[in-house]
Amino acid sequence: MRIAFTAKGESWDSMIDERFGRAQYILLYDDEKKELNCRNNSSINDVAHGAGPQTAKHVLDMNPDIVITGNGPGGNAGSVLSQRKIKIYTGAGNMTIKQAYDAYINNSLQLLD
Repeated sequence: MRIAFTAKGESWDSMIDERFGRAQYILLYDDEKKELNCRNNSSINDVAHGAGPQTAKHVLDMNPDIVITGNGPGGNAGSVLSQRKIKIYTGAGNMTIKQAYDAYINNSLQLLD
């Protein structure tokens, strides 16, 4: 299982970034390999419009099975992700990446339809 997180930093102790489209980092955890990788997404700050779909494309480049975020993507970004059948979990806004992962394992996050 490959899990993408929107994050404010580059480690397990970083906070989830509630904003999907303007997330500072995208962290990818490969559960099989037990590896956490980071993608800097700060270039999105220079984008006036369409940040959500562009971040969704960055996420797709990482090939996750699921995405965990705070408030969830907007409609356009959600459409990009749903075309690839990626499950999106929300409600992790006040958590660290590790806490969000544990919440996912314990079925404590909300699955977007």
